[in-house]
Amino acid sequence: TLATISLQNYFRLYKKIAGMTGTAATEMEEFKKIYNMDVLVIPTHMKVQRQDYPDVVYKTTRAKYGAIVKEVGELHKQHRPVLIGTRSIQHNDIISEYLTRKGIEHQVLNAKNHEREAFIIANAGQPDEVTVATNIAGRGVDIVLCGAKPEHIDSSTEKQHEKAVTTWQKNHERVVMLGGLHVLGTERHESRRIDNQLRGRSG
Repeated sequence: TLATISLQNYFRLYKKIAGMTGTAATEMEEFKKIYNMDVLVIPTHMKVQRQDYPDVVYKTTRAKYGAIVKEVGELHKQHRPVLIGTRSIQHNDIISEYLTRKGIEHQVLNAKNHEREAFIIANAGQPDEVTVATNIAGRGVDIVLCGAKPEHIDSSTEKQHEKAVTTWQKNHERVVMLGGLHVLGTERHESRRIDNQLRGRSG
């Protein structure tokens, strides 16, 4: 089937097409040309707090990796959570090696173990947490600052639950005061849409 029809034409066989994604605006032209669909950007309920910084270009790859590790080290001293986005598993391994040499504890996600990675990415907003991930790893999972809010478990009393929520709230506010999750893109992707997906991680 794949050999006889392109995915675009396959989707066009449907009478109705709909979808929802934060990065559809990047491909607005394609949606109009191929599917004759308009892309509507719905404003966020609250103003986005993200601060975007310009690209930094280095003469050598080694200099770039050195600068990444230096920046991560400085942020780690502030106890701020960091998410490092890479293009491939190979780049993940290189950055992981540099971080290990500097003695910075971190998690590496290569989109291999989806269940475990969803759990790790959900907690990537914890203080001191450093996560190195490819663009596919842990997609579709919310990164909540200071991890997921404690849920009421059957075995826990109302008092225990309230205490857990109060502790979570304090830690959550602490991460917000530090500046929230710092997303570090190590390089540009072939598609601007994937770059925007990574930027959206800090929204």
